Amino acid sequence: MVTALKRLGFDKVFDTNTGADFTIMEEANEFIDRIKNGGVLPMATSCCPAWVRYTEMNYPELLPHLSSCKSPHQMFGALIKSYYAKKNGIEPSKIYVVSVMPCIAKKFERTREDMQGAGYDDVDAVITTRELARMIKQAHIEFVELPDSKYDNPMGEATGAAAIFGVTGGVMEAALRTAKEVLERKNLRKTRI
Repeated sequence: MVTALKRLGFDKVFDTNTGADFTIMEEANEFIDRIKNGGVLPMATSCCPAWVRYTEMNYPELLPHLSSCKSPHQMFGALIKSYYAKKNGIEPSKIYVVSVMPCIAKKFERTREDMQGAGYDDVDAVITTRELARMIKQAHIEFVELPDSKYDNPMGEATGAAAIFGVTGGVMEAALRTAKEVLERKNLRKTRI
């Protein structure tokens, strides 16, 4: 996919799992803060924009239970337009971030007013995996014949916590494991919580 995106004209291709790692760290720290300071519990993840919107429209009394963290692609877009831009001497307004996502609700999420940092949209466009497949086909790129390519660095690596992010219960498991490591100041052994 990295090679296909480069052939389609993308300058850099990063792994959203890196954004998942940042989201997990933020959620773990928010959870620790809520426990230490008597915050609202239980805490629910806020990574699915359809879930967030459903809660806003149907159960607004539950909103305090949602994490304040952005989803991985929004978190990553904000990091690209802040940390990455500064590190590479690029004006954030010159960066156009496109997320490739499996869910169309991510298109709505990027338009939310709370998905802007420093006056810029965190993510400028979202295309679905189906739309990307059509783009590859329309460009006459033979996907199965493409050589493998690595994600661009920095920010092209991710941890095992990001790997379980997309499975049922994975976000909270990763956040709880991370919170345990933070609180105990040591790496978690390979055991289940």
